[in-house]
Amino acid sequence: MSMDDNALFDDPRGLTSAEAASAVDGAQNSGVERVTRWFEGHTDLESRFSSVFRQAMDEVLDGQRTGRYDVDTLEKTEKTYLGTKVEIVCRAAFNLPYGDDMDYRICDQEVDAKFSLEGKWMIPREAMGHLCLLMAANDRMSSFKVGIIRISEDVLTRGGNQDGKRSISLAGRSHIKWLCREGKLKSNLLLGLDSATRDVLERVPVGQSRVDQLFKYVHGRIIDRNAVVTVAKQLDAPKRVRDARHRLGPEGVVILGHQKDSPRVAAALGLPTPEKGTWIATRLVPAPNTGDGRPLAWIGGISYVTARADEAPHPAPAIDY
Repeated sequence: MSMDDNALFDDPRGLTSAEAASAVDGAQNSGVERVTRWFEGHTDLESRFSSVFRQAMDEVLDGQRTGRYDVDTLEKTEKTYLGTKVEIVCRAAFNLPYGDDMDYRICDQEVDAKFSLEGKWMIPREAMGHLCLLMAANDRMSSFKVGIIRISEDVLTRGGNQDGKRSISLAGRSHIKWLCREGKLKSNLLLGLDSATRDVLERVPVGQSRVDQLFKYVHGRIIDRNAVVTVAKQLDAPKRVRDARHRLGPEGVVILGHQKDSPRVAAALGLPTPEKGTWIATRLVPAPNTGDGRPLAWIGGISYVTARADEAPHPAPAIDY
């Protein structure tokens, strides 16, 4: 074959076929890197994605109306919609514009949003050649993962489902550029309760009585607004909490929030400090004169400690909530 014959296999820009293929790969990898850097430019990246998944799951569960708190109880159609909800909430959380062909456009790249509860993403034909933002969340494990991948034949399985969608192959997973590989999902309090506590809650009618039981038996853990309205199946979580304070005060239970004297008392007792829209309960008794190593909180000139199970109830102190 002559030199002129070899030219038939050269790229018209003066590159050989191998060099041209390498240039395409480089451009594709550049797109992945640019989108990855864009996301990694957010200092609160893990927290933001955690909030995306928590909000999406809570909204689809709709605990205030249904009393549900476990995604396993969702209907099949609701689980499908959960992926759409994640896409919508993620767009709002990162202020992402719509793509021309895919869900988002980031750094001039078309990016498709894919969410899975099991981490088994099904990729449609139209995503071929585009980037996918792969997202998965496990509510029971309070974990999530997020990654970027460019879809090609090399990363997909051979067989597909009846809609022509294919999953990412085991070898293909090595091409995922992880943004959060072991992210910490905001916990689902009700899902994590032990069966005994859950039984106690379910033995009383929904409404204020069930909210009272929640704060009576769940101590030392942050309780958010969604948990309160799911237990009550009613609106106005702050009012439910205020009423629970009055009802449980004679037993020594205090419910600390994010305002006024609550953060100081929580810190003094060694408890997590509630953020806006969250609370934490504990039962207090006056500190023993001899002291026993428990953290002290001074309230109204008297020192209090978190009560042990065998200590008799003592009326709760007046706290400026």
